[in-house]
Amino acid sequence: MTLEYRMLRTGDGSVLDRVADDVFDNAIQPALAREFLDDERHHLAVAIDDGIVVGFASGVHYVHPDKPPELWINEVGVAPTHLRRGLGQTLLRMLLDAGRTLGCAQAWVLTDRDNTAAMRLYESVGGDPGTREHVMFEFQLR
Repeated sequence: MTLEYRMLRTGDGSVLDRVADDVFDNAIQPALAREFLDDERHHLAVAIDDGIVVGFASGVHYVHPDKPPELWINEVGVAPTHLRRGLGQTLLRMLLDAGRTLGCAQAWVLTDRDNTAAMRLYESVGGDPGTREHVMFEFQLR
């Protein structure tokens, strides 16, 4: 297996025309992919196997008036056919490197403690799960 890893940029939307099943939660919508990639604060690392995206990690370079820049890690996904091969770690490290280059003070991600795959992944690249039990409220806006 020869994998290509890359950070997608403006104009790279066509890379997302061929995505393996179960990598993203839903089908890629080209207009949304373009909008995401055209925003310089959005970052998408992908793993490509034989022209097909088989993994990704996405994040947002977040700024706030009273805090140093941060990298919010939104999601990591890997095709079932490519699990347990280190793709998630490599993609996550690429995203963290992008955050360092941007001068982010920290990166953060939310997951459930019972999501053992996510817990293993984030800890394997140096993430600290802390001891607090976080609660995430969701608000449906449409």
